[in-house]
Amino acid sequence: MLVAFNKPHGVLCQFTDRSTPPRPTLAGFGLPPAVYPAGRLDHDSEGLLLLTDDGTLAHRITDPRHKLPKTYHVQVEGDPSAAQLQSLRDGVVLKDGPTRPAQVHLLDPAPGLWPRDPPVRVRKTVPDAWLAITLREGRNRQVRRMTASVGLPTLRLVRVSIGAWRLDGLAPGAWREIAP
Repeated sequence: MLVAFNKPHGVLCQFTDRSTPPRPTLAGFGLPPAVYPAGRLDHDSEGLLLLTDDGTLAHRITDPRHKLPKTYHVQVEGDPSAAQLQSLRDGVVLKDGPTRPAQVHLLDPAPGLWPRDPPVRVRKTVPDAWLAITLREGRNRQVRRMTASVGLPTLRLVRVSIGAWRLDGLAPGAWREIAP
């Protein structure tokens, strides 16, 4: 079984949380029994999360050797220059080493997404922009670290696809079974 889930902002990619007070987890969304996340999204990130009960499929989705593309719509603070976009495309050097080249383009107009709760801060004197970023690797908080390294801090991050699987209008907190 393979499930596509639209993870809301502020939800942990696990079924339990031992912190006090407990934070929202996947357990509150009525997901089928015995499925587990194939990969993860940060607490602050939103969008497509795949869950499966098939260990081989989970490995195929998450193993970097398979280089499954993951596409994100990213709201950044600032007005991206051609040089900043090219740096992201070429790959940037992070503390844990250089990133692979990424596909990056400006989204104009901004993607039609659901409102985030809590809303992203708006500053009248600082512009923002939306980028589509496709990676073929998955380091911890990689997109946020990449955009920050070129001077474009991430305000909102939404994963819209993993390989051929897409979010395709799935509302936040909703899930559907999909073909593996």
